[in-house]
Amino acid sequence: MDFAQEDSIRLSVALVMGGLIGIEREYHGKAAGLRTMIMICVGSALFTLASGRIGGSGDRIAANIVNGIGFLGAGIIFREDNRVKGLTTAATVWAVSALGMCVGAGHYDIAIMGSVLILGALLLQGNFTDRIQRLNQTREYKIVTAFRNNTMHQYEKLFEEYDLSPTRSQQQRIGTDMIGHWRVDGSEQNHEKCINRLLNDPEVKEFTF
Repeated sequence: MDFAQEDSIRLSVALVMGGLIGIEREYHGKAAGLRTMIMICVGSALFTLASGRIGGSGDRIAANIVNGIGFLGAGIIFREDNRVKGLTTAATVWAVSALGMCVGAGHYDIAIMGSVLILGALLLQGNFTDRIQRLNQTREYKIVTAFRNNTMHQYEKLFEEYDLSPTRSQQQRIGTDMIGHWRVDGSEQNHEKCINRLLNDPEVKEFTF
């Protein structure tokens, strides 16, 4: 098999592997989807093939792939509602680039095993994450009610009554109203019970959860 044919096979394998992982990301509506994963995997394979032909500076080119992917992954990560999001997709971008490098170097065994493990982790992590979040999840609570001396302690006792662990953050009084913010940990079931109680509390003027 000549070099051109072998290189074509490697690039095709990179396209398929990147595409399979990209389909999973696209299905879940992530920022880096099908086309992005294909470009990363094929691009990494191309750089690896080029580094092999260049020779002396090949190692430096391969190292720069990792640096470049790091910048790309950083652009996917963002903060929303006091939580960091995009970490899984950024890590997937980094892993897909490694697959492309393996394929470009002709190490199909490593690439196949890596792609199976990456896809398996992405497909299974959703179910495990949902189960873990049912057992314990963190929510931000904001309660607006009429000011009283024991207003904040009253709601903290309510959280504890439902086996929730509150952490008090910013508190603010505006006129006769008191605004309380809490970061509350506990099971999904206990959160729902507490939320239902607060939604039906006539003293609560505004409730965000």
